[in-house]
Amino acid sequence: MRTTAKFTAAAAATVVLSLGLSACGTSSDPGASDKAGSGASADTSKPLLVAASPVPHADILNFVKDNLAAKAGLKLEVKEFTDYVLPNTATQSGEVDANFFQHKPYLDDFNKKNGTDIVPVVNVHLEPLGLYSKKIDDLKGIKSGQSIAIPNDTTNEGRALKLLADNGVITLKDSAGIDANLSDIEDAKGIEFKELEAATLPRALNDVDAAVINGNYALEAGLKPAQNSLALEKSEGNPYANFLAVKRGNEKDARVEKLATLLNSPEVKKYIEDTYDGSVVPVFGTVQ
Repeated sequence: MRTTAKFTAAAAATVVLSLGLSACGTSSDPGASDKAGSGASADTSKPLLVAASPVPHADILNFVKDNLAAKAGLKLEVKEFTDYVLPNTATQSGEVDANFFQHKPYLDDFNKKNGTDIVPVVNVHLEPLGLYSKKIDDLKGIKSGQSIAIPNDTTNEGRALKLLADNGVITLKDSAGIDANLSDIEDAKGIEFKELEAATLPRALNDVDAAVINGNYALEAGLKPAQNSLALEKSEGNPYANFLAVKRGNEKDARVEKLATLLNSPEVKKYIEDTYDGSVVPVFGTVQ
């Protein structure tokens, strides 16, 4: 039986307030590291509590928990979050021991903006970002005057604009990088852009002509990226692999090391390939 706690955005205001006060703690603060332990000194008799997005991250973790963890001597618990902020603040404060939901460009931007100290441990998979529509059947149907919704966070907005540029929907300036924004569009070809929180994009499909949606939110909404998208990111050379992450200093926690090994196992590779049919791609190894 799975022990999975769901944490929704409805409780965000209360938790952000409490976590925000503890996120600035340092190793010299008495309560800053007591909850999570520190690296090799962590209490390995306790379950490892990992924050994760529901799909596919929590699904993958629950596969590990149900099929691999006991044999490896790992007690694992999964706590589901439905946004991209609370998993990091909870990891920073010690509310959870680790998280699994994000890619490197997002984490780098988050740490810089929030003064957090979270580091990647091991890559697990890639969720190709896709362009979806309920009104248009192919890219040729996107015309001047139509609207496209995109994620409003820094890294995923740049990622979305690159996907559109790579597929000829817009033209970006030569100087545009992975953190491109609307001001970096050289030619919008008459398209109107709506910047929305990533989690709301599937629901926005009824109100716009198309939307660029993160893979996990697409899957949660019943979309099949490999089949339903008008355009999909390529996996080769993609910097957006999702990884297991911890607060700096906890990388050597024996429980974290066991989970990292299991997440890069042949069993997890097969689970991802069999379950998601190309909509989620295994990408194992060290985070660059």
